[in-house]
Amino acid sequence: MSRAGEQRGAGARRIVVKIGSAVLAGSDRGLDRARIDALVDEIAAQHAAGREVTVVTSGAIAAGLVRLGLGQRPKLIPQKQAAAAVGQIGVMSAYEASFARHGIKVAQVLLTSDDMSSRRRHLNAERAFKALLEWRVIPIVNENDTVVVDEIKVGDNDTLSALTALLLEADLLVILSDVAGLYDADPRSHPEARLVATVDAITPAIEATAGVGGPLGTGGMATKLAAAKRATASGIAVIIADGRRDGVLGAILAGAPDVGTFFRPVGDRLASRKRWIAYTLKPGGSIVVDDGARRAIVEQGRSLLASGLRTIDGDFGVGACVRCKDLAGREFARGLVSYSAAELDKIKGRHSREIEGILGYKMGDEVIHRNDLVRLTKGDPS
Repeated sequence: MSRAGEQRGAGARRIVVKIGSAVLAGSDRGLDRARIDALVDEIAAQHAAGREVTVVTSGAIAAGLVRLGLGQRPKLIPQKQAAAAVGQIGVMSAYEASFARHGIKVAQVLLTSDDMSSRRRHLNAERAFKALLEWRVIPIVNENDTVVVDEIKVGDNDTLSALTALLLEADLLVILSDVAGLYDADPRSHPEARLVATVDAITPAIEATAGVGGPLGTGGMATKLAAAKRATASGIAVIIADGRRDGVLGAILAGAPDVGTFFRPVGDRLASRKRWIAYTLKPGGSIVVDDGARRAIVEQGRSLLASGLRTIDGDFGVGACVRCKDLAGREFARGLVSYSAAELDKIKGRHSREIEGILGYKMGDEVIHRNDLVRLTKGDPS
């Protein structure tokens, strides 16, 4: 476990801070410049202390509503994209002006899930982030809402913040919202609800306590828990806290025990490629393997061979990420396949030496090579 995991946020050096729409939006639903300035002051203090901070920000659509004189959030996707295009300028202008008070430069980084799932684009983004952090520039990240479509949409900035933390191999992900953290019941309908200080593992019972989002955001506690689950499974500590509280970030990074909900990392850090396979790629389908193949993968770290395949689910191509399930339907691994779904359906249950005779060619003995195969642990995303 990392030092950040042992001392809440006190040992974190590389941090991703996600700031939600409910924190950034003022009473008129425009950007709350005073709140932005206050948060930037805190981030600048951590930057000056030598920490590397990346900001994942919401607020583009909320800012666009005011700039366009719209009374409510649009329902049509093209209108949302247009509002985001107008509002993103305001969001970046606000951050640039606020950080300039401290002599800090910022960079706009707009991402889609394609940028995370394509290995080449993932590496390009990783290198760009590395250069920015080396130059002591603070990246300001948002989803590229103007051009994004469902097929390449991350979905919400909680998820985007987790993916960014994975990309950067961050020590800590801080999700700032309009709530103090995770409660044992929905505080909006249960005034007696109590704040949960520490979560060792995100269980179904904990997930059941999550509420829904507000009018300005795209998700509520459910998306924050999903993001925390994704990050902690890869060895990254997470804190959900109230972004409207003065001094919140400084308190978190001082290790204060009474600020927000701390989610302990439940997994070891994976190598960059395997982390990308397990937690960034969207599975294109599933394969079910027999007990012998499961034992070979889980207990011996071996590759998956065609002889262990039982059923194929999905229409995926060569190189796709797939879920590996046991005979009971439980996912236990993910990996990149060397054959398409149609090809696997033809060679399932057959010996490796038979593949060329069946298909007329052979890409290799392994259906999934052990270097492209990641065993999942308790707490990993399903």
